[in-house]
Amino acid sequence: MLCGRWRSCRRRPEEPPVAAQVAAPLLLAPPDGDTKRPGLRALKKMGLTEDEDVRAMLRGSRLCKIRSRTWHKERLYRLQEDGLSVWFQRRIPRAPSQHIFFVQHIEAVREGHQSEGLRRFGGAFPPARCLTIAFKGRRKNLDLAAATPEEAQRWVRGLAKLRARLDAMSQRERLDHWIHSYLHRADSNQDSKMSFKEIKSLLRMVNVDMNDMYAYRLFKECDHSNNERLEGAEIEEFLRRLLKRPELEEIFHRYSGEDRVLSAPELLEFLEDQGEDGATLARAQQLIHTYELNETAKQHELMTLDGFMMYLLSPEGAALDPAHTCVFQDMDQPLSHYFISSSHNTYLTDSQIGGPSSTEAYVRAFAQGCRCVELDCWEGPGGEPVIYHGHTLTSKILFRDVVQAVRDHAFTLSPYPVILSLENHCGLEQQAVMARHLRTILGDVLVTQALDSQNPEELPSPEQLKGRVLVKGKKLPVARSEDGRILSDQEEEDEEEEEAEATEQRRRLISQAKQISPELSALAVYCCATRLRTLRPNPVPPQPCQVSSLSERKAKKLIREAGNSFVRHNTRQLTRVYPLGLRMNSANYSPQEMWNSGCQLVALNFQTPGYEMDLNAGRFLINGQCGYILKPACLRQPDTTFDPECPGPPRTTLTIQVLTAQQLPKLNTEKPNSIVDPLVRVEIHGVPADCARKETNYVLNNGFNPRWGQTLQFQLRAPELVLVRFVVEDYDTTSPNDFVGQFTLPLNSLKQGYRHIHLLSKDGASLSPATLFVHIRIQRF
Repeated sequence: MLCGRWRSCRRRPEEPPVAAQVAAPLLLAPPDGDTKRPGLRALKKMGLTEDEDVRAMLRGSRLCKIRSRTWHKERLYRLQEDGLSVWFQRRIPRAPSQHIFFVQHIEAVREGHQSEGLRRFGGAFPPARCLTIAFKGRRKNLDLAAATPEEAQRWVRGLAKLRARLDAMSQRERLDHWIHSYLHRADSNQDSKMSFKEIKSLLRMVNVDMNDMYAYRLFKECDHSNNERLEGAEIEEFLRRLLKRPELEEIFHRYSGEDRVLSAPELLEFLEDQGEDGATLARAQQLIHTYELNETAKQHELMTLDGFMMYLLSPEGAALDPAHTCVFQDMDQPLSHYFISSSHNTYLTDSQIGGPSSTEAYVRAFAQGCRCVELDCWEGPGGEPVIYHGHTLTSKILFRDVVQAVRDHAFTLSPYPVILSLENHCGLEQQAVMARHLRTILGDVLVTQALDSQNPEELPSPEQLKGRVLVKGKKLPVARSEDGRILSDQEEEDEEEEEAEATEQRRRLISQAKQISPELSALAVYCCATRLRTLRPNPVPPQPCQVSSLSERKAKKLIREAGNSFVRHNTRQLTRVYPLGLRMNSANYSPQEMWNSGCQLVALNFQTPGYEMDLNAGRFLINGQCGYILKPACLRQPDTTFDPECPGPPRTTLTIQVLTAQQLPKLNTEKPNSIVDPLVRVEIHGVPADCARKETNYVLNNGFNPRWGQTLQFQLRAPELVLVRFVVEDYDTTSPNDFVGQFTLPLNSLKQGYRHIHLLSKDGASLSPATLFVHIRIQRF
């Protein structure tokens, strides 16, 4: 039974002529003359078939792929007719190619020698002929050189147009593209007609194992020419039937009555039942004019089922509150009052034992909203400091190149401050070189002195530090700023040993203590690295500009043994938490436990996908993805009594009814008969007493339009800290379930009512048009 209240069916007698003029709801546009080339038809809908750059990409180009100084291979690259993917030639000439990359997976397209690969290996090619395609997730950059500058520009401009159009597409348009691309592939002889065998192939491609008798009956109902082939309008009819959403129709008819159109007052009633803020008649009229596709209905302020579906599939109908997608929080509070997106071993692209180091890893971290990056600095040849994971086989990159990447990319996504966390293993001379590079490359972007001379020790706000870079490092005591000895910036490795070994480890670290150069010390203005020895009251109150770095083990110990004291400490000072050094494969810990105690700089290995990075992406999804999230009031007040281990009684009930899913991705594309058996799990991540997970049953052999109708309920004690993670998995009786997609967001940004969850891949890329359809209810008491 669907949630919400039932409406009595009725006809408005004054409006039958208008309702009669409204076309029957369609999910796909009718044939438009391009049905013989469904791929081109999809591209035409993007309005780009006449664009010269796109036409050149459709013809294809021979571009030189550059991977090293000697590995330069010419490959054919060609835009596919769907306008959403690019085919490229394989290295093995005779093998049938499956090599495709998707426009939606592109992070950025850069001109010239603007990647680490082209700066190192592209010297034989003029910058005007070069471009780099950077992808989301862990996929390597594609460094290319065209035959002429004009051809390179065509690809740069063409990809920019395709990406812009893709971003502007509605969910319905994405679905239209998606289904027609599969239709094109299923048409084995490319005759623009679909036999029943080809229809069966199409169904398997879109992840549905339909009963042969039912599928054939549906096929024959659309075969009006009775020739065992579907073409033109018959194909469109089959697709409309396939894409029907009975659960949406049921909701729509509940509010529209017999005439099957929603008036503005009826739409308002639906919005009020949804619990929409600012639900007014004017708002309902605005939604009709925005999402209704039928001009006759729009003129009479009526919404058809098609318009209703468009609205519910839009960002305004999604689970994430659209008002939270821009910067909406107070950005004028001290830095210690914010969660700050932070990366560990930022330079690595793989494991911390033998993986490559790259400036591109910094670029990718910034593209994900990261605001605190780590630089492990070691003595390098020729007087130039290098960055790598010390005493391992990871490759090395120059310190100055990383600083240049910070200068070029730190503020492309977010204008708010970036913190460079220095782990310094260099001698005095190369420390001075580090300081010189920071000053000369970053210039006035670098914070070199307190902003407020009246209160030099007070932490400024993100707003005050917009566009600035802070250095986190050791600070020499004023009395010994010229020659005093002090512990190095090496992270507190002793905290990773057993308690019995801690004393010996500390002695060893003291014996290895290094001098800190005055030049580098001077750059630690607001983030002065200090070891946290105790949380007991100190006769001399700690300074807000002091930052402590703790291993995950030490942080967990403090949370267990001194929960409220640790929370109070974090209201005044920044705390950075990092993964144990024993995590050789660069695995992550759950950041939620650290956020519960108010730790601001919860550093994760951004190069390692998993639920931990899903939580990080979900935490920083809101507030314009600027990398700063205002902590709840209970984590900002100096005299707070909050303890994450003892949060008090339940204050909120979250009820989620999992209704249906749409167009889930096929996991094993190599096996046509492999269809997912999806289940949905809802996970609550918060204080320990709130953490829970509940899941639905699985649906056998249907990833196209599975239905559940199951209700999952959760009692929450600290809702302001809760993240809700929606996960879809492919059920397996004999082995662990396979991941299909997920979406994570804060409870306080979760909208109530009927909502679509737009699923993401392991790498955080969109799986559009894959969605979950749920009903959400939040009761606070």
